[in-house]
Amino acid sequence: MTSKIFGYCRVSSKDQNLDRQVEAMRELGIDERDIYTEKQSGKDTDRPQYQALRTTLRAGDTLVIHSLDRLGRNYDDIKREWAFITKEVGAHIKVLDMPILDTTNTQTDLIGRVIVDVVLDLLGFVAETERSKIRERQAQGIKIAKEKGKFKKSKIQAPQGFKEKFTEAADGKTTHTSIMK
Repeated sequence: MTSKIFGYCRVSSKDQNLDRQVEAMRELGIDERDIYTEKQSGKDTDRPQYQALRTTLRAGDTLVIHSLDRLGRNYDDIKREWAFITKEVGAHIKVLDMPILDTTNTQTDLIGRVIVDVVLDLLGFVAETERSKIRERQAQGIKIAKEKGKFKKSKIQAPQGFKEKFTEAADGKTTHTSIMK
């Protein structure tokens, strides 16, 4: 069985754009069907496309990511996933913006592994620290907006009589269509 190269591209929110990351994968010759993309927070690894990719990787394959924080923003998750992919699966990881984090080129001797581990530790720490700063800045912004009376959480109100109509539909006394009308 031949080894494959997979790309993983992630942005944190639906209004962000994946094009830059996807284009970098295409430039490396990664087939479109082997590029996994998603728009979801990196707070943990519980992301559908990442989990699908994780189960697809085999020994000798290579996972290409644009930057380490695309893998995640949690220090422990990054370390755990790196170890899972490189040690348990036996696949390689290539981080485009940090060439030293390329296990396809890294020497397999002890010095090479130590250098990768040190850089990985440092960058994992930086990624989680940035996530903490983002949450802190967000909380500060909300606090200021509340103080100025400009922040209000919108609460969706159920229409008048909703609970009764819902119960009628659940009991089969009426249809959902009639309730909508």
